[in-house]
Amino acid sequence: MSLSDNVRPLVWSGEGLQVLDQRKLPGTLEYETFTTGAGVAEAIATMRVRGAPAIGIAAAYGVALAGRARYAEDPVHWKDLIEQDLRGLAVSRPTAVNLFWALARMREAIAVLEGDPSEALLGLAQQIHADDIAANRCMGELGADILEGVEGILTHCNTGSLATGGYGTALGVIRAACRRSARRVYASETRPWSQGARLTAWELNQDRIPATLIADSAAAWLMKSGAVQWVIVGADRIAANGDTANKIGTYSLAVLARQHGVRFMVAAPLSTVDWATPSGDGIEIEERTPSELLHESYLEPESVISAWNPVFDVTPAHLIDAIVTEKGVIRSPSVLSMRVLKA
Repeated sequence: MSLSDNVRPLVWSGEGLQVLDQRKLPGTLEYETFTTGAGVAEAIATMRVRGAPAIGIAAAYGVALAGRARYAEDPVHWKDLIEQDLRGLAVSRPTAVNLFWALARMREAIAVLEGDPSEALLGLAQQIHADDIAANRCMGELGADILEGVEGILTHCNTGSLATGGYGTALGVIRAACRRSARRVYASETRPWSQGARLTAWELNQDRIPATLIADSAAAWLMKSGAVQWVIVGADRIAANGDTANKIGTYSLAVLARQHGVRFMVAAPLSTVDWATPSGDGIEIEERTPSELLHESYLEPESVISAWNPVFDVTPAHLIDAIVTEKGVIRSPSVLSMRVLKA
């Protein structure tokens, strides 16, 4: 099989940030170029770009674009003007902590810059991008070490190149494991945006990694069959105690895994760990419009049907067997064991 990892959701063109519109996959492969910070914020909010690491990287490029524009607008007061762009990027998606981590790094750079910030801010954004790919490849190998002898793997949502700077978090672990030996890979469809059915299946097919798609509701029966030994997911925010926010449906998979003796792994870069949030109770869960769930006939004014559409849930640390980061693996995560990552 080919493990070429040739998908990139974000490409800097010189003119601006080229964003692969993931809403149109797998049918259409289309990049759109954004030349302003506000444009990048809109690309994040509308899910053209998605996945916590990719959101953070896109935001960094958004700040670089904003810095270029604000300095051209007013070389004296550009630092005051760029605050509007930073706020716009910050509210684009509330759950993914990588967004705020990237904005904090860019803000620190802005504070000490003098003169035209364009080159310095772009350089930092590109460094954040490159560091993410390197971290993913490291996590891939660390996670694959855990999977020695494992035949069946189930993953949820999309955690590959499309959700990151490249290579992927949970899907990076699967890539590394499949490079070492053949595995049975299962992907859940991941309603309501079908990131598994549309994006993970497409990405694995691009790299010719055989996989089997299942309906979300088939996961319990699949586990009972004995076909999978590990569930591997990514994360949008990890609290200081190891509680993990990820795509809606992750919590139910963790509960099912524990019931069936299946192990559960989270793969995420250190930028996903929110040390300021003690537990999952403090993680804001984004709720999106009911129209993403409802049939158009229920959107009429006279309809009495509504919908609840949280797009993330929180998996308690006690249901997680391992958290894999570029700095190492935390087994049975807890407040105590997580502290190793801060050393």
